[in-house]
Amino acid sequence: MSDAVSLDLVDPGSAEAREAVAAYLLELDQRFEEGFDPSEAAGDEEKFGGDHGVFLVAILDGKVVGCGGLTTIGEGVAEIKRMWVAKDARGRGLAGRIRRRLEELAVELGHDVVRLDTNRALTNAIEMYRAAGYADIERYNDNPYADFWFEKRLTS
Repeated sequence: MSDAVSLDLVDPGSAEAREAVAAYLLELDQRFEEGFDPSEAAGDEEKFGGDHGVFLVAILDGKVVGCGGLTTIGEGVAEIKRMWVAKDARGRGLAGRIRRRLEELAVELGHDVVRLDTNRALTNAIEMYRAAGYADIERYNDNPYADFWFEKRLTS
């Protein structure tokens, strides 16, 4: 396996995006104590498409190995969702690359704040977000699977 990973902007309804999200949802269902209902992702194609969002997939040796979505949730505020890296591609800094690219895209879309939520089972993600300057904030959404809510102020 080479180390040349591309981060590609794709239509959230594309085969690559659907493959990545399906793998992400399966992993959440396995890792979350209470499982995960895949219907929570039902609006993704609309949320991450059009003028208010973007969707990235990470490709390594022709295989989808990660993803992340960005959507507008308020004036100047974006939300990162569906951050995932395949188990066999972890340890390469790929999650950080996806996060940084989504932050850059948020700035390009005119946002100065990015938020996200995560579940207590995703300890590596929690550590990564805090190390990247995300601050714990009060609950800002009704995600039934979230235990932590974070926010980061972006600079252009």
